[in-house]
Amino acid sequence: MNYLAHIYLSGADELLTIGNFIADGIKGKQYQTYPPDIQKGILLHRAIDTYTDAHPIVRQSTKKLHAVHGHYSGVIVDMLYDHFLAKHWEQFHPTPLDVYAADFYKSLQEHEALLPPRILRLMPPMLQYNWLVMYASIEGIDTILKQMHHKTKFRGALDIAGDSLLAHYDAFETEFFAFFTELQAFVADML
Repeated sequence: MNYLAHIYLSGADELLTIGNFIADGIKGKQYQTYPPDIQKGILLHRAIDTYTDAHPIVRQSTKKLHAVHGHYSGVIVDMLYDHFLAKHWEQFHPTPLDVYAADFYKSLQEHEALLPPRILRLMPPMLQYNWLVMYASIEGIDTILKQMHHKTKFRGALDIAGDSLLAHYDAFETEFFAFFTELQAFVADML
């Protein structure tokens, strides 16, 4: 799962949410240097990633992309699933997505001292382009994928990943709902 799903799956605990969000910037046992709630968020993120990467529905989604996008298929599916979460946000959360995103960005800024360098570098474009809200539209997700294409030194054909989304849109959406229901149950058992 990508940023929006990780944030959403953290529930209402602010520090756990921050931990879940920053986890990719924390290597190995470095998480142990953080406050307990942030540690829980980092470990939750790792558990979500492990569960997601091994799930047969996610593998079914990534398989559709392998021929064109290779190793980056998993990254693309993570983002596509965030697209469907954002698109159908009102089914998952009572707070409108734009308000939810603004609250999260504010929380990030308030806890900036806890953020690792990788996340600090990520924050300016995330906030400037409002990625969490951009995920909701095909145009927004396509723009983010094209931005990532440049950062990955043009590997993985991310610049045409939007086309892959459209080619399998209905199948990806069905797979998202089937998988996300199971993922929510998995996370509920952990919290």
